[in-house]
Amino acid sequence: MADSDDEYVQDISDDEAEAHQVTRGAVTGSRATGTGARGGGWEVTRTWENVVEGADGTIRSTVEGLLEAGKRKRLLKDTTPLQRGIIRHLVLILDLSAAMTEKDLRPTRYLLTLRYTIAFVTEFFEQNPISQLSILGTRDGLALTISPLSGNPNDHISALQALRTQEPKGQPSIQNALEMARAALFHAPQHTTREVLILFGSLLSSDPGDIHTTISALVSSHITVQIIGLAAQVAICQTLANRTNPSLPPSQTYTVALNEQHYRDLLMRVTTPPTTPSTAQGDTGIKSSLLMMGFPSRIVDPEPTLCACHSKPTRGGYLCSRCSSKVCSLPTQCPTCGLTLILSTHLARSYHHLFPLQNWKEVSWNRASSSDQSNCFGCQTPFPSQSAHHSMTISKASGQNHDRIGLSTTRGQPKAPRATPKASASKDGVSESGRYECETCGKFFCIDCDVFAHEIVHNCPGCQSREGELMAMYRESGDGDGAMAVDGP
Repeated sequence: MADSDDEYVQDISDDEAEAHQVTRGAVTGSRATGTGARGGGWEVTRTWENVVEGADGTIRSTVEGLLEAGKRKRLLKDTTPLQRGIIRHLVLILDLSAAMTEKDLRPTRYLLTLRYTIAFVTEFFEQNPISQLSILGTRDGLALTISPLSGNPNDHISALQALRTQEPKGQPSIQNALEMARAALFHAPQHTTREVLILFGSLLSSDPGDIHTTISALVSSHITVQIIGLAAQVAICQTLANRTNPSLPPSQTYTVALNEQHYRDLLMRVTTPPTTPSTAQGDTGIKSSLLMMGFPSRIVDPEPTLCACHSKPTRGGYLCSRCSSKVCSLPTQCPTCGLTLILSTHLARSYHHLFPLQNWKEVSWNRASSSDQSNCFGCQTPFPSQSAHHSMTISKASGQNHDRIGLSTTRGQPKAPRATPKASASKDGVSESGRYECETCGKFFCIDCDVFAHEIVHNCPGCQSREGELMAMYRESGDGDGAMAVDGP
């Protein structure tokens, strides 16, 4: 019987038919390559062949290794202290056109964008508590305001959730959206950043005029524009990103999302405050100045009173330090006198961007065996022993050779292969011993504590506990009342 695995192609030329033929010799390898009808290359990678059974007969160790590599990849970033604009004014522009109904990103581009945008708003104010955010949309050739500039994430999330009941339609207009964003950022102070982020899923823009005039106005207003594409690169988007970000490489200002996870990573990357370019690169529009802020305390009135921000009766709130006007939440700007009102914790959370926590280095088995730290300093989870890692390595080696070699051998049986010594870290920055060391305090941590320390608390538990250790040593060297004992007659 003739093979029927080839693809059926009708009414094409001989050259195009050759491009559709299947190469059967490529099945034995782990990767197959070919050339399409128009000269474009295609490639199939058999990632399932990289999965190897562990010592217990499961792929649990392989899955855990892949998860650890993914966590470690997010942490390996530049930790050089740089001057950053921690007070930001960001305008987020959403594409609400008919192109967002495509299902190449599940469930659709529109629904996935709304879900990721809600997560972005939460993370943005977590990393930038004293910043302001506004959300705009564009459809039917027009621009519309979804939520105005505000420092309250609940207002933005409520406006985004209301968009779930609407359907995307029409064509987008980048020019109208940029003009509305420029008007919103016109009154931003000079000590803050002026940023625009566009989530663009269409391949065209229906503009009423010359968009290059708008781009020139953005450059003169010192407004930077970043774009995340969902379809393909658009020439005008590349021009817009390059002209408004002359000091940054194009790969950091305009990127097309490859899949759902890549889309989320690109969006969350914007939560980090941008670096402030040096004055040698030209006028950046950001000038250092002293900023007056108020740090009010929370009050609870016996009877409901009207707040100055929403004119709604509330019992709890904060009183402005200058004019004693009542506001509902912080951070915000006093509606009466314009004073910036924040809490001390908001300022402290913005501080870690200026002095980030250094990356912890991977610990080799030689370093781990010479230390007496058998548990994670953060969560006290026991570290894996070297013997268990040795048997896992032997199992992997035997699985790759398709041989069943026991770990316990006798004189008459073949010996198990020795584990090949590995470096302290793989190409993904994963430690072979499952330990990560802070070079300042010398404490060992697991990968989960590594992620928690760098992404949540932004402090090393070992370095923070050294102060407590010094106080304990001080108490042990003195008497019970805390007074130092002095040797002498």
